Amino acid sequence: MTVPVGPVPGGPTSVDPSRTGSAPDDTSVLRPHAEDAFAAELAALAAWDDRPRPARWRLSPWAVATYLLGGALPDGTVITPKYVGPRRIVEVAVTTLATDRALLLLGVPGTAKTWVCEHLAAAVSGDSTLLVQGTAGTPEEAIRYGWNYARLLAHGPSRDALVPSPVMRAMAEGMTARVEELTRIPADVQDSLITILSEKTLPIPELGQEVQAVRGFNLIATANDRDRGVNELSSALRRRFNTVVLPLPESAEAEVDIVARRVDQIGRSLDLPAVPDGIDEIRRVVTVFRELRDGVTADGRTRLKSPSGTLSTAEAISVVTGGLALAAHFGDGVLRAGDVAAGILGAVVRDPAADRVVWQEYLETVVRERDGWKDFYRACREAGA
Repeated sequence: MTVPVGPVPGGPTSVDPSRTGSAPDDTSVLRPHAEDAFAAELAALAAWDDRPRPARWRLSPWAVATYLLGGALPDGTVITPKYVGPRRIVEVAVTTLATDRALLLLGVPGTAKTWVCEHLAAAVSGDSTLLVQGTAGTPEEAIRYGWNYARLLAHGPSRDALVPSPVMRAMAEGMTARVEELTRIPADVQDSLITILSEKTLPIPELGQEVQAVRGFNLIATANDRDRGVNELSSALRRRFNTVVLPLPESAEAEVDIVARRVDQIGRSLDLPAVPDGIDEIRRVVTVFRELRDGVTADGRTRLKSPSGTLSTAEAISVVTGGLALAAHFGDGVLRAGDVAAGILGAVVRDPAADRVVWQEYLETVVRERDGWKDFYRACREAGA
């Protein structure tokens, strides 16, 4: 028996207008969803977007790519970049979602997989909240469905007792579902996606029914193979995805731009000083991270040992944000070397024995001898004392 297409118990009967209409009035929200934070840009794009849209898409593929990569509309509206990287990567990702293939965003930690995933869902469906967060303890019910046990015990299996997962809701409503950190989910739970992605059907054997995906449904997953606790995807599941690899920023200036943009967005929500006041320190943080990550100085003359951590762009953003908070609350509001030194030390020295040796060697052979970095050298020495 096929369940008629319609609202799923526990899910919305239609897309909530507040998800795409305007930002929430409650200014206490620390981190608004993408569709709320950038509601004005999404509305402006929708108004000018006259290109064909796939079924139940809020924007055309061209407009979705413009939303992520940034641009200017004919009326002068500026669309801020959400992702700084090769345009073709975004185009392939958006095109994949316009087909019946699921999308897997793959990359080392800190390459903006979650960020891109959220914004893709916001632009395509107007709702980025249909999310399954992958962990070692994620149960199969988080992907398929669960039960309201009070109703189940009182009345037995029924549609009223069924609790839909975000994936089931996305299938019934023709929306985009998200699965974060897919490789952290146990392998047997991962494979519950196989039927959903291949047959576009979710069986409910307890009821002798099934939920069939309506047009517009798709799924975006993120994964990386660098963290501990990774469960490799089965070949059967991997074949159900189109994989797009998100690379690290190609150049130092591109990474500086990414860090500055994100820190500025985060800083505004926390009432921190403006990023331009600390752009020199941002550039130094990025330089340190890139050199230690690549195992060579920027000029290519000195080979370096790399620490055990990833030293990702996301970690650089965290270091600079923490530094800005220090500058705001315990300084004069201007980001200086002393404000970021402790954060860098914490990011680099994950293994107290091995990483501390790597860091000390880098300080003495590179930072100490670099023109204009004396204050940074002193601050890092003090932080590690």
